Amino acid sequence: MATDGCQRRSFWSRRGVELLTLAVGVALVALWSAPVSAQVGSARYSSIVVEAASGQVLQSAAPDAPRHPASLTKLMTLYMAFEALRDRRITLDQYVPVSGHAAAMSPTKLGLVPGTRITVDQAIMGLVTKSANDAAAALGEMLGGSEDRFAQMMTLRARALGMTHTTFMNASGLPDPDQWTTARDMAVLARRLISGFPNEYRYFSVPSFTWQRRVIANHDHLLRSYPGADGMKTGYTQASGYNLVTSATRGGVRLVGVVLGAASGGERDAHMMTLLDQGYGQLDIPVEHAIARASSHGLIASAQAAPVERAAGRRHAAAGKNAHRFADAGKKHAEPVTLKHKTVVQAHTAKPVQPGVRTACAGTGKHKIPCAVSRSGVRQAASRS
Repeated sequence: MATDGCQRRSFWSRRGVELLTLAVGVALVALWSAPVSAQVGSARYSSIVVEAASGQVLQSAAPDAPRHPASLTKLMTLYMAFEALRDRRITLDQYVPVSGHAAAMSPTKLGLVPGTRITVDQAIMGLVTKSANDAAAALGEMLGGSEDRFAQMMTLRARALGMTHTTFMNASGLPDPDQWTTARDMAVLARRLISGFPNEYRYFSVPSFTWQRRVIANHDHLLRSYPGADGMKTGYTQASGYNLVTSATRGGVRLVGVVLGAASGGERDAHMMTLLDQGYGQLDIPVEHAIARASSHGLIASAQAAPVERAAGRRHAAAGKNAHRFADAGKKHAEPVTLKHKTVVQAHTAKPVQPGVRTACAGTGKHKIPCAVSRSGVRQAASRS
């Protein structure tokens, strides 16, 4: 009888461990596959994705609602500078005067002081990489005589481009209660920059800029994390939230995405990648590479997976095969994703996946890399207007 009692206790102990493992596995898989919301539906959120050549809107959420542009304003400052270069009113090696007003701008900035020798080319690089407010104000004064006058010129030019809901009050995007734009207007401006200035557009993809022996990295993280992304601009103020305009090319098709009012930079970036993937999905253009995507709070927004053969190393491939054992044969896609510095290989299946299968997969990583199974073809969260 004592033996029977020990056996029963052993059975229930093992059963308890199995149930705990199951619960933990289900929770982890839910965490890995959770989409990033980017505060969709919040009071300051807006987004739009358009096909750059035609202007076709693929998806949008509150695209015409007024929003503060923050440093997206600098896209218009750059447009005005590119026009002046095209019209030969200025040259790239020409020096930009730095006034006390420009030098007094709040960060982020290059640290210009009156009398600093900075060329037009360097000022443009400062705007694109560091989003330098002092360089933006100096360019504005050079082109308009004063920053106030330049802001009026920016607004008039924006309206002529079709940005009917945009008003600029300065060259930098520093807070002003009367400075407004919309997601749709920013998409119009991005398309005009791409089509109107194919040579100057290269500035938006520079990874870094060296200024006075300092190497300044580009604030646009999608240049490094999203295949095909080649610009444009980030922005943030307390009133605007985290903003981003991105252009990317895949399969010969260029998309422009705008996200306004995200709660963090990581959330904004992950949401933009999701929206661009969905836009390409609507056009039946496949994802070309696996991407590890994490917001600042650790949530993964999974892309459609690349073939496991593209994963780096035999350990990823072995874990991917392990994941496929629990997925259907029709969707043999797997990808390595990263969660808090740990690698997980995720397989995607076209069929519903039972929690027990997910847990079994997650618990059988022969090469010490756990796997997870999620259902493919399920769209990430995104709103349309």
